[in-house]
Amino acid sequence: MQTDALAGLAPAKVNLYLHVTGRRADGYHLLDSLVVFADIGDRVAVEPLAEGRLRLEIGGPFAAALDGDIGDNLVLRAARALRDAAGRAELGAAIRLDKNLPVTAGLGGGSADAAAALRLLRRLWSLDLGNAVLKDIALGLGADVPVCLDSQPRHMTGIGEVVTPVRGEAVLADMGIVLVNPRQGLPTPAVFRALAGRFGAAQPLSELPADAADVVAALAARRNDLQSPAIELCPVIGEIIETLGATDGVLLARMSGSGATCFGLCADRTAARSAALHLRGARPDWWVAGGGLWQGREEP
Repeated sequence: MQTDALAGLAPAKVNLYLHVTGRRADGYHLLDSLVVFADIGDRVAVEPLAEGRLRLEIGGPFAAALDGDIGDNLVLRAARALRDAAGRAELGAAIRLDKNLPVTAGLGGGSADAAAALRLLRRLWSLDLGNAVLKDIALGLGADVPVCLDSQPRHMTGIGEVVTPVRGEAVLADMGIVLVNPRQGLPTPAVFRALAGRFGAAQPLSELPADAADVVAALAARRNDLQSPAIELCPVIGEIIETLGATDGVLLARMSGSGATCFGLCADRTAARSAALHLRGARPDWWVAGGGLWQGREEP
């Protein structure tokens, strides 16, 4: 039986490091990455709709970037896939997506939106589908969608589909993060082309040190292999990283994913919000957000 309307956050996915270690024969790149989630993100809301209808409405500051074929949006594809897996064609939903994150920004926004839709619709429709089934559906939507289902710190390998827990992740709970985007999209395929086979070695960090300063030191010894090629395509990324690194309270500055969003890791949320306030004043042309690290809390 369908329940009342539900809503939840689709947290931004941040690659604290990203090693590109090779490429498979089919063209997919092999990765070694530590991902976390910020309590900054898009918002997804769902409510029942009769007669098996699925309707998506998109709002928010970056809605215009999704003005293309709304019927092919990953959120609607997730809803269809979930309904098909349940064999319940009569189920319908009105879905609202508030697009608060920049698009093609290296934050896994579309994948996080799809994952949030899967979580919320399973509850809305009271579906008796286990997490394993949900993860299979997620993988069919994209390599990043399964890790976004849990929205907790994870070590990723393979093409992103091999996801394992991170030991010692509790040290991250009190840390803060600043996200900065130059309001420029940067398509992932272009960045991988610019990488041009300059692969690096994996340096897995599947167990975190107990002290936040040691976490920062461990991350600083690693890298984002896509950062240099991204800067070649979008030089302002280098300026953002330099500016972030010089901002009070920022302990580590780096690009996330394939860019163009960069992050600054801070000791706590207060420092992150203070840094974000300063950066918004100094660079009003950039998109800036500050907050904490998401702990995979269940939506109310």
